[in-house]
Amino acid sequence: MKNIFNIIQSAVFIMTPLLFASAGGLFTELSGMLNIALEGLLLAGAFSAIAAIHYTGSFAAGIAAAVFVSVSLSALHAFSSLKLKSNVFISGLAVNLLAGGLTIVFSNRFFNTRGVVIIDGYVFPLFNYFFICTGLFLLFAAWFVIYKTPFGYRLRACGMDSLALSSLGIKTDRYRFFAFIICGFFCGIGGAFLSLKIGAFVPNISAGKGWIALVIIFLGRRRPLGLIIAAFVFSLAESFSNYAQGALAIPADFILAMPYLLTFFAMVFVSIAVKRKNRVM
Repeated sequence: MKNIFNIIQSAVFIMTPLLFASAGGLFTELSGMLNIALEGLLLAGAFSAIAAIHYTGSFAAGIAAAVFVSVSLSALHAFSSLKLKSNVFISGLAVNLLAGGLTIVFSNRFFNTRGVVIIDGYVFPLFNYFFICTGLFLLFAAWFVIYKTPFGYRLRACGMDSLALSSLGIKTDRYRFFAFIICGFFCGIGGAFLSLKIGAFVPNISAGKGWIALVIIFLGRRRPLGLIIAAFVFSLAESFSNYAQGALAIPADFILAMPYLLTFFAMVFVSIAVKRKNRVM
């Protein structure tokens, strides 16, 4: 029973940054812009949080810095995609590469290391529950904004029929730009959670979570409640794989691949189900 509780608790912690990233990506996805920069935004937020706490000693400053840097990168991505009309996928990939490179450069410049940056003096596990509660609250706020406000209606219209929206004199790029900003806000907090939960920044700490968040958006059928379910299922699989490494006589490589295999098969299943539903309709 204790093992089950530990697995579920670990799954909730694993789920939290995925929820933040997927919630942010949901806004851009609904606006008609698939945002592949989630990975870079998480990474930038993670490093900024640790760097800010190191120099200010303030937990709040760490979160604020993570949000500011992530939002700034997201705004740059939006400017490149919407104003300069660059390919949104190439622009997103550039953000990922830029974040990966800059975190190493700044880590070397300010901390004289390209490895782990540790912050002492904080009891970071106490903040885990703060992030979890904040994530669930913000996801509810996202649901309210998307489905209960004029902004949300127009945002979804950008993705469904942008030409019809433009014919009404509404500038679709303005709503898409705000979607990118909101995405940066969510990813900044998610990135801060990644580093603050262990009190350190580790190179490549995002470890593909931004890409997994993209999958979660579609597994969750682009709905806030669906994001929670999809993120928890993946996180539960990863938590179980971590437990199974020491408890089951199964090759470690196979165990580590379990969450990704589950995600792959779930994606295939959802795709088949959606196609069958469309045929019936």
